[in-house]
Amino acid sequence: MGPGPPAAGAGAPPRPLSLTARLSYAVGHFLNDLCASMWFTYLLLYLHSVRAYSSRGAGLLLLLGQVADGLCTPLVGYEADRAAGRCGRCGPRKSWHLVGTFCVLLSFPFIFSPCLGCGETTPEWVALFYYGPFIVIFQFGWAATQIAHLSLIPELVTNDHEKVELTALREGRQVEEPDEHSPLLAPATARPLLLWKHWLREPAFYQVGFLYMSTRLIVNLSQTYMAMYLTYSLNLPKKFIATIPLVMYLSGFFSSFLMKPVNKWIGRNMTYFVGLLVILAFAAWVALAEELGVAVYAAAVLLGTGCATILVTSLAMTADLIGPHTHSGAFVYGAMSFSDKVANGLAVMVIQSLYPCASELCCKACMGFYHWVMVAVTGGVGMAATLSLCSLLIWPLHLRSWAPGAQP
Repeated sequence: MGPGPPAAGAGAPPRPLSLTARLSYAVGHFLNDLCASMWFTYLLLYLHSVRAYSSRGAGLLLLLGQVADGLCTPLVGYEADRAAGRCGRCGPRKSWHLVGTFCVLLSFPFIFSPCLGCGETTPEWVALFYYGPFIVIFQFGWAATQIAHLSLIPELVTNDHEKVELTALREGRQVEEPDEHSPLLAPATARPLLLWKHWLREPAFYQVGFLYMSTRLIVNLSQTYMAMYLTYSLNLPKKFIATIPLVMYLSGFFSSFLMKPVNKWIGRNMTYFVGLLVILAFAAWVALAEELGVAVYAAAVLLGTGCATILVTSLAMTADLIGPHTHSGAFVYGAMSFSDKVANGLAVMVIQSLYPCASELCCKACMGFYHWVMVAVTGGVGMAATLSLCSLLIWPLHLRSWAPGAQP
């Protein structure tokens, strides 16, 4: 694959990807998705409730991972773009994907295993130092795999329908583009190259970046604190920390089959807004209901459906922002992920610092604490995402440096 897009009007349009190629692309992110689900859903629960580390200690390890991931993603994106044409037959994207997969396989099992050589009298800081290197290696590998996999989308396909289809397949969901005749990104005259430094001068880059960061905060933080909310706030049996995440995923998968007619009817921005409304409905339900019981399954369906909708749509918006500028696409995805990872890590550290119980795994105060954490990470961040979406409706995405007569 070449480092840049083909010249306008050069040759016949590329043929659509075969079914085999699309399915092969889809499974390329399965390991990352599996590890990310484990990381966000069970890491704090494992460190705090199983290993009995302090709330701040557990939060510090998660923050370390998020910061390491956030720092690695733009660097990997920059190097992947710069290495175009210098990685032999595999190409830079596949080479980075292979390196990242190896690092994930090597390090991740140690994160959810007891500290080797540690005993009951071992200070907590020693255990934290033990887990630190494995977390950094894992996050570097995860970032390399994610950025390489995402940046393949604009290079593999150019049609808007196929971009969203690949985005949906990598998320395990089946959706379609609303209407290729009304693209999200306003058309502009293309120039040969759009370098990473040019993106930093584009308002559209920050519009999509903030929307993507807000989306990831909702998805990741709700996933991170769902297990504690179920266990400590709702006092549900332990089986619910396994069944509720499964219900959330399945609801997102099955509801995605409705996205094609909805997208064609109301468009992409409004589809994202519908997803936000579903999440805000979940937040209102959690805020008003002190006990849910089996109704928690219905709430999980709302959250899973809303998260699936906004996540796939925000990723598709990012692919549209990149458009034909695939030579710097990895940097864009890396920068988006940087803001997402750092914001998630800082948010978790702030929440863990506010944990009200000093000497017990969960005192009476933590029951209400996790209740309102779930309301804040869905309803509060959801309102921020709504404001970001409004900016896209008022100021549609447009690359100013690539408008006719502009000088990048």
